[in-house]
Amino acid sequence: MKDLVLTIDCGTQSLRTALFDPRGRMLKFERIEYPPYMSPKPGWAEQDPDLYWRSIVEAVRRMVETESKDRIAGITITTQRATTVVVDKDGKPLRPAILWLDQRKARFDVSLGFMRSVLYSLVGMLEAVKMVQMEGKMNWIRQNEPEIWKRTGKILLLSGYLNFKLTGEFNDSVASQIGYIPFDYRRRRWADPKDIKSIIFPVDRDKLPNLVEPPNPLGELSKKSADELGLEPGIPVIASGSDKGCETLGLGVLDEESASLSFGTTATVQVTTKKYFEPLKFIPPYPAVIPGYYNPEVEIFRGFWLVRWFKEEFAGHDVDRANELGIQVEELLNNHLDEVPPGSLGLIVQPYWTPGLKMPEARGAMIGFGSFHGKYHVYRAIIEGINYALLEGLRRIEKRGRMKIKRVMVAGGGSKSREICGITANIFGLPVHRPRNPEVASLGAAVVASVGLGFHRGFREAVEDMVRYEEVVEPEEKVHREYREIFEKVYTKIYPKLRGLYSKLKRIVKD
Repeated sequence: MKDLVLTIDCGTQSLRTALFDPRGRMLKFERIEYPPYMSPKPGWAEQDPDLYWRSIVEAVRRMVETESKDRIAGITITTQRATTVVVDKDGKPLRPAILWLDQRKARFDVSLGFMRSVLYSLVGMLEAVKMVQMEGKMNWIRQNEPEIWKRTGKILLLSGYLNFKLTGEFNDSVASQIGYIPFDYRRRRWADPKDIKSIIFPVDRDKLPNLVEPPNPLGELSKKSADELGLEPGIPVIASGSDKGCETLGLGVLDEESASLSFGTTATVQVTTKKYFEPLKFIPPYPAVIPGYYNPEVEIFRGFWLVRWFKEEFAGHDVDRANELGIQVEELLNNHLDEVPPGSLGLIVQPYWTPGLKMPEARGAMIGFGSFHGKYHVYRAIIEGINYALLEGLRRIEKRGRMKIKRVMVAGGGSKSREICGITANIFGLPVHRPRNPEVASLGAAVVASVGLGFHRGFREAVEDMVRYEEVVEPEEKVHREYREIFEKVYTKIYPKLRGLYSKLKRIVKD
């Protein structure tokens, strides 16, 4: 009986494969770790696209035995977002993939036209449009590697490249199109030629992949790839979506009363809605894995990366101690969270270590230091600051979408810590649902594939059957009131007060 879904989750630092049954039980799991990127020049982040494919082959071959192989009904892929792969007409990569965290910039070399320039200037978004165009890695390749650009047959996101490796066809999921590409987010299709996104990302339409709505098939597993993976050819490959979108579904966020928090390198807050609205002006909602739905999102670009920064800069002794105890250093640090009172004795972090498009001049800030503060106060203040920033993002989503969130679901490394989830519950003033299976993106992809394969009649039925929670952490009213006062009276005032100083710093000091 063919009743299993093979999921592939391709992240920045590791590749995960899993087998799920229609009840959401993860029967097998493999993880292959690899260096997150190569940096041939400062600020660059590149990776060999075939490293990802070789990792898939290794993980699948490790995981799948004869018995389970015969039960695989479908395959689906979810990947990191905004990683660009250019290939020739035969699908062979022409250069290393450029990752989402690459910092190189293209030149602004397109003409917006007089009226567009005036309009964007009037609404204060001309600089943001220029920043978006300069972030486009396809633009950088076009400008700096013209010979490669001439030979380019297709410009793909990582999901499109890996789906091509599976099927031999240049098809990709609509819900994976998140990045600096000419995509019309409202209509869930490639942008029309006169659309601003087609103007700032100029590329011939035949160099883009065909788009397929989830949960429809992208194709079938080719014989060549089946032989490499040790599987049977012809297995349907189902369109799912990006890692964050699959996380949101894997957390059971289906309506406008729930939100997902992703405690990853980039921390995010997302909701699922049929409404198309921009959570931040001119920042579109992303295509959800459910057709006709969107995932409005606010990102904190250096979210839980700040934990790594703290470890490297301040926690050398804790790292050594954790190694002696045979535990992760995060576990040791989280054990100290309850030693510091809520509010960290007045120490507040605004986690803008990397600015966003709407705040290009922003920098990170720590305010409120006193002689009584130590490194564990700093650590708790970082965790609180990330949550303040996510709460501010949720407030914007609620206001723009005219909705009221009643519960939050959490994923990512921080969600494994009850101490961190307790801080989140108290800052948000909402119950926090911790997932039973931490591989939430893989689970969400399995939910999509289960619907596409007919195991479930719809997404709601699939979520009810497949998604489970380990625990619900309730807020403490007294602590929430204290956090709310800090958030409303202090945190939300920091950026407006410092914005002018950030602008002056940007003019004086070059990064």
